[in-house]
Amino acid sequence: MTMERIHNFSAGPGTLPRPVLEEARDEMLVYKTAGASIMEISHRSAEYTAVADAARQHFKDLLGLDDDWQILFLQGGASLQFYQTALNFLPAGRTADYVDTGEWSSKAIQQGQFVGTVNVAASSEETGYDHVPPQASWVHSENPAYVHVTSNNTIYGTRMTWDPDVPAPLICDASSDFLARPLDMNRYSLIYAGAQKNIGPAGVTVVLVRSSFMERANPNVPTMLDYRVHASKLFNTPPVFAVYMVEKVLRWLKDLGGLVEMERRNDQKARLLYDRLDRTDFYRGTAQTASRSNMNVTFRLPDEAMESAFIAGAKKKGLVGLKGHRSVGGIRASIYNACDRSSVEALIDFMDGFERDA
Repeated sequence: MTMERIHNFSAGPGTLPRPVLEEARDEMLVYKTAGASIMEISHRSAEYTAVADAARQHFKDLLGLDDDWQILFLQGGASLQFYQTALNFLPAGRTADYVDTGEWSSKAIQQGQFVGTVNVAASSEETGYDHVPPQASWVHSENPAYVHVTSNNTIYGTRMTWDPDVPAPLICDASSDFLARPLDMNRYSLIYAGAQKNIGPAGVTVVLVRSSFMERANPNVPTMLDYRVHASKLFNTPPVFAVYMVEKVLRWLKDLGGLVEMERRNDQKARLLYDRLDRTDFYRGTAQTASRSNMNVTFRLPDEAMESAFIAGAKKKGLVGLKGHRSVGGIRASIYNACDRSSVEALIDFMDGFERDA
C-alpha cells in the first residue's frame, strides 16, 4: 500500500528532508560495503568513524569553524545540557547570567541553580514571553562565568535575531533554529542543540564547544558529564543511527547552498505565513512582530472552539502537528528547514477556506 506523505508541522520531532529519508531507506539493510545495516556494525568500525568524521566536517564547512572547536555527539537532549553546562562551567563563588525567554530557558535556569548562583539578566515572563528582551535591557552580574541564551522559543514563537555580544563566554541552546541561518561563531563559546527539530532524528544532541573554553571547566566533573572526556575519546556507544542521519541532513544542507540559502528559504516561508496572519483580524499572531520566529509560527483564532475545529479540519487535509503547546494552547506551525514551501502554501490555502466558512 502506498501512502502520501502528510504536511508535517510538528514542533519535534520535526519533518526530515525527503531525499535524506530515501537515501536512508535504500541503505537500511546494507550500508555500503559493511554487509549489514549501519545500526548493526561496531561504533568503532571504519564505516561508522567515516560517518561521524564526515558529519563533523560538514559542521565545520557550514559554520566556518576553526580548529578550536570540538564537535560532540551526546545523548540526553537539551534538557541534560541545561545541567551539564552549569556543572562544567559554573565554579563555586561565581555567578552565571541567563536570559529568560520561555519555558526551556526557565528550565535551564532551574538546573543552573542546582549547581550555583544564577542571575536572570533579562526576562519577558511578565508579558507572557511574547518577545525576546533587547540586548540593551540585559543587566549582567559582575564578572559572570558565562551568559546563557535560548535562540528560538518553540512554545511562544519568538527568536533572537542577532548574535549577542556579551561580557563573558556565550552559551546558546539552539535546539529549534540550529543551522537555520548563518551564525557569527566568534561570539559563542558553546552551542548545543537537540537534533530532532532541525538537523536530524531524535536521539542525539550536538554540542559545539571551544577547546579553549573547556580549559576553564570545573575539576571533578562526573565522567559522563565531562565535556573533556567526550572531546578526547569515544567514551561510550554513541547514538549511531541518529548521527548517521544528521550527516545526511548536513550534506543536504550543503548541497542546497549552505546556511545563506537556508536562511533565504526560511525567511520566504515565514513571510508568506505571517503575511497571511496579518491580512485580517481572524487570525492573531501571539509574538511581537520584531521577535517573530521563522521556525515556530504561533497564533490564535477568535475562540478555543474554533481552534479545535481548525486543528481537526486541517488534519483531514493532511496538515498535522498544528496544536499549540499544552501550556499555552492555540495553533503552532513549525516550519523548520526541511518543511517545504509547498506545505506552507497548503496551510495558507486551508486558512483561507476555514476563515471563509467560519
